[in-house]
Amino acid sequence: MTTYIGFNTIDQNKKFTLVDFELIKRDLLNAFNIRQGQLPGRPDYGTRLWDFVFENLTQNTEAAILEEIQRVAGGDPRIYLQSVNLYPQDNGILIDVEITVIPANNSEILSIFFDQIQRTATFI
Repeated sequence: MTTYIGFNTIDQNKKFTLVDFELIKRDLLNAFNIRQGQLPGRPDYGTRLWDFVFENLTQNTEAAILEEIQRVAGGDPRIYLQSVNLYPQDNGILIDVEITVIPANNSEILSIFFDQIQRTATFI
């Protein structure tokens, strides 16, 4: 049974409908790609992570990144954030997030790369 149904045109050729976990993943990635305050009418939507990608990765920066990930994931009532792991990379930051879909209790680890050069977040 399909619980969540949505529409997506990114990387789609003919079928624009996404359902359940695929829709949730796309919505989460959209939230990570939009800078906070850029969506008209929704000033709290999006993320401030892009402000941290270009900073040196200190304990304070890492704590701020983890807090921001929790804030963004907490904005989606369909998911529960289980854990977050942060790894510095040459051209950005790799973040592994384990999320559980509510009410199904399906858990999955998503690897999201925040690329400094392309200025995009992508699943890897």
